[in-house]
Amino acid sequence: MPAQGAGQAAPPQPAPSGIAPAEPALPQPSPTPASPTAQQSRVLNVGLYVSPPFVQVRPDGGYSGMAIDLWEDVALHGGLAFKYERYSTLRDLVDATRTGRIDVAVTNLTITHRRAELIEFTQPWYDAGLRIMVADDGERGFWGLVTGLRDAGHLRAYAWLAFVIGVATVALTIFDRRFDPAFPKRWHEGIAESLFHVVSIATSGKTARKNLFGWKGRIWSAFWMVCGVATIAYVTSSVTSVMTAVSLNQGISSLADLPGKTVGVFTGSVSEEYVGELGIASRSYPSIDEAVVALKNGSVDAIVGDAPILEYYAHNNPAQKLTVVGNIFHPDKYGFGLPRGSRLEAPITLQILALRENGTLEKLRLGYFGSSF
Repeated sequence: MPAQGAGQAAPPQPAPSGIAPAEPALPQPSPTPASPTAQQSRVLNVGLYVSPPFVQVRPDGGYSGMAIDLWEDVALHGGLAFKYERYSTLRDLVDATRTGRIDVAVTNLTITHRRAELIEFTQPWYDAGLRIMVADDGERGFWGLVTGLRDAGHLRAYAWLAFVIGVATVALTIFDRRFDPAFPKRWHEGIAESLFHVVSIATSGKTARKNLFGWKGRIWSAFWMVCGVATIAYVTSSVTSVMTAVSLNQGISSLADLPGKTVGVFTGSVSEEYVGELGIASRSYPSIDEAVVALKNGSVDAIVGDAPILEYYAHNNPAQKLTVVGNIFHPDKYGFGLPRGSRLEAPITLQILALRENGTLEKLRLGYFGSSF
């Protein structure tokens, strides 16, 4: 059942006549209010789906947002009285419009062929499309690499390598103190010298030590060089493989990265329909807040939704550490929804056109999104 929303102040009650087509509005500072004969003879039921910044709940329980401001402007200049009813999902809102339980659906409602078979749409009033939002949890850089190495068991192997290097350093120091007269006699100097040689062999496979034992010494040096080459090869390959795995697991930057992932979508939305058609696994959520919770706890790998909704949420919730990635895909347009055969479609469309022509619609867009959107 829809929740009853806070109603808006309506114009004086109209005469008991039906809706008359509104006069075409000419470009002017603001639309001219319709005459009483064009006003609706009853209070309209206006359905809402909360989707900031198009529809959002004010602290006093009322509603605000770009779609709300646009609708209330249309209603004011069209002489329409109304009350709000809130629905929990887009699917419920469209169904209520289809069955006539509401007279107008007001939110960022995408115009699609499938929906147009069920309900009427007004003139489009916003150009949008889909984008992807991911969690920027800081695991993609150094700590992501460390976590990957730990999970793959490489950190334990590195610890053993460090232990071997330490033992080799002490053994080489003892050996050189006994057989090399030029070797430093102080322990800390000898340890430093031996450590340099051991690490040089481990990292580059090269040694600058002089040969103290002829051909036997050469064979021994060659053996240590092979060990050094093997060590550096292992470290390089392990780091490379883990970095690749981290990139594959977390590197979502476009639509092409979504196959094989699970994405969050909004119930009854275009994103739900679109990712389903692509065969991408998805989980449906009634609101962006619930979808973000699922994203943060790892239930989904990304969220696919309307670009302005995701961008607005990420911008206004910096503590969540969310990033909207990739270009807009599946471009679409928003319009108000009405039941099939509604006599409101023409007068509302005319008012939207008038608001577009006199710049009011663009001012609304800039007020909520600025010039960067």
